[in-house]
Amino acid sequence: MSTIDRAARLALAHLVEPGSRELGLLVRAVGAPEALVMVLHGHGVTEALAGAVHARLDATLLDARTGSADAWAERVALTLAGEMTERAGRLGARMVTAVDDEWPTALDDLTRVSHDGADALRRDTDPPLCLWLRGPVRLEEALERSVSVVGARAITHYGEFVASELAFGLAERGWAVVSGGALGVDVTAHRGALAAGGVTCAVLACGIDQVYPVSNAAVFERITEEGLLLTEWPPGTRPHKTRFLTRNRVIAAATRGTVMVEAGSRSGARNTLSYARRLERSAMVVPGPITSAMSVGCHVELRTPGTVLVTRVDEIVEEVGRLGELADPIHGDERPEDALDATQARVLDAVAPRAARSAEEIAAIAGVATRAARRTLPVLEQHGFVVSTEAGYRLAPKKARS
Repeated sequence: MSTIDRAARLALAHLVEPGSRELGLLVRAVGAPEALVMVLHGHGVTEALAGAVHARLDATLLDARTGSADAWAERVALTLAGEMTERAGRLGARMVTAVDDEWPTALDDLTRVSHDGADALRRDTDPPLCLWLRGPVRLEEALERSVSVVGARAITHYGEFVASELAFGLAERGWAVVSGGALGVDVTAHRGALAAGGVTCAVLACGIDQVYPVSNAAVFERITEEGLLLTEWPPGTRPHKTRFLTRNRVIAAATRGTVMVEAGSRSGARNTLSYARRLERSAMVVPGPITSAMSVGCHVELRTPGTVLVTRVDEIVEEVGRLGELADPIHGDERPEDALDATQARVLDAVAPRAARSAEEIAAIAGVATRAARRTLPVLEQHGFVVSTEAGYRLAPKKARS
């Protein structure tokens, strides 16, 4: 790993908003050091990209623009990387880039879901150039077997119960739970995973030093002790609406599948689910009451081809786990009648609860031979389904059945 390559990636991550398709294509074409040279000098890049870079460039570095283009770019890279490394140390954080061992290669899939056009959110989907991390868990190990659980901020009691149960169950099964650290479903999922003693990762839409929302401070602190906080944005960056939407692509790409628990018609969680589909990850949705506004988005998504309806942990694991990790079928409560064969069941159906009937009458009603009815009725009596009287057979009280 080249020191200047890593430094250039850190510098570019500081100077350009995450996800830039133009910058991503440039880095893949010429490498991070040369890409930094080009954006600093405005060569071969759009005016918008060059202007954005210079808007964030410290005046001291602009004034130090001496020597060759390569020398100045290297000075910028090493200066910014040094400042960021020092700041990360003070915050108890670390930084990883695509040239580091800890980098999760699943994020590289983001290079293939960009859509050309004027819509920046659909165009600028490139992988992060740098991630800031706080927590004891290695990033690539945590995400290797992970599921994202996302949903509404305005959570109902139903959504709170479901998100907590699913996150707890996934963590118990050894799956890391990834979410966005927001109010509602997100923080409930984080808490559920922590309660199970599992790993959870919160993907932030702000700097690693920002606590947003403040009410989740205690949960974030636990995550830094037992899981991971991660973000693409450098320290000091405040959360903006568009940053939450940009962040969602990382949640979807980092995990094997996304589960949406409660979502209104305009919920940002639907944006995460859309990224999951585009990335060919499993898109899973929990249905809710059709009368609930907080489940409207879920039901709309369930009508989208390829969306998987899930109601329990086993179904999620069946969708994202190894071949053979199948959910057990759901059956109703077992009843004594379930053990009867077809003839016995037909004969039993023909026995009245109060009025006694003869074997001949029962055979006629059941549509079986009289001999079959005479042979079957004593067996049914032996197992407590019917009782015999002088007048014939009638149903036994249910409590007598074995």
